[in-house]
Amino acid sequence: MTLPDLLAGVIFVALNAYAVLGGADFGGGVWDLLALGPRRERQRELVAEAIGPVWEANHVWLILAIVLLFTCFPPAFARVGTLLHIPLSLVLIGIVLRGSAFTFWRYGPDEQQRQWGGVFAIASLMTPVLLGTAAGAIGAGGRESGDFYDMYVAPWLNPFALSVGLFALIAFAFLAAVYLTLEARERELQDDFRRRALASGAGLFLAAVLALLLSLDGAPRVRDGLIFAAWAVPLHLLTAVAAVSALVALWVRRWGVARVAAAAQVSLILWGWALSQYPYIVPPDLSIAGAAAPAATLRLLLGVLAVGAVVLLPSLYYLFRVFKGSRQSSVIRHP
Repeated sequence: MTLPDLLAGVIFVALNAYAVLGGADFGGGVWDLLALGPRRERQRELVAEAIGPVWEANHVWLILAIVLLFTCFPPAFARVGTLLHIPLSLVLIGIVLRGSAFTFWRYGPDEQQRQWGGVFAIASLMTPVLLGTAAGAIGAGGRESGDFYDMYVAPWLNPFALSVGLFALIAFAFLAAVYLTLEARERELQDDFRRRALASGAGLFLAAVLALLLSLDGAPRVRDGLIFAAWAVPLHLLTAVAAVSALVALWVRRWGVARVAAAAQVSLILWGWALSQYPYIVPPDLSIAGAAAPAATLRLLLGVLAVGAVVLLPSLYYLFRVFKGSRQSSVIRHP
């Protein structure tokens, strides 16, 4: 493995961590928007209590990925930031709106909390769709010539990219519902989110099939990798095992097992997307090796990463241990 390959892998590990941790926070906003029934206020309270202590910390993974991309692969950062500046700008607006709205929702005047809760929920719905759409556009490969629409709109506003956006939304909602079964202390709330997790798990499969079908025309490289590559069959089998394990664990109310299996399922799907593009960091022509910064820069960044990990990883572990460990130890578990 070359040094550029290693750092590209670190970028994707950071994106993977953001998807399974930060993505669940976005999914929580979806379930806040879709809270129904006599327990809808308790459902919203559970969502807020679950994401409140950690949602800001989860953004560290997205920041890490962006910093490494523009430092280690500046041509790739320039192309993505230019051709996809519309959806990425909307993503940034969504993240800012979501964070601000969450704060006013939880700590603002009582008469304004419901309005801010609505802003939080809508931003949580919009941002994953745009993130997935941008990822789909990267996989399909953008154009660097043509008029404004061909260069800056058509690459992401098309059926394949939008199907990936839909997939991202459902994946984040699925993760959130699974995680919330473990966060809930009451049997009724566990059952509420269990039903949502089972339904969104089935929806995730349908969304994946739709994206794969649309990739036939929208992203041939992704399609070829996911179908014909040597790693494709083993990866699909592992993904199927994780998906079935998550659904079975939800059915028998093994919340901890369901959480691990759901995170593994989404992670394997993301790695399939990444492997289908290798050795390109931005298809169709920017390879990992070709877009890499000078070796001296990469070596320096690798050293900085090693030093930073000594501080970052224990801090995040301690954060989750303090705010999540004690809560989950008191969850009511049923056979």
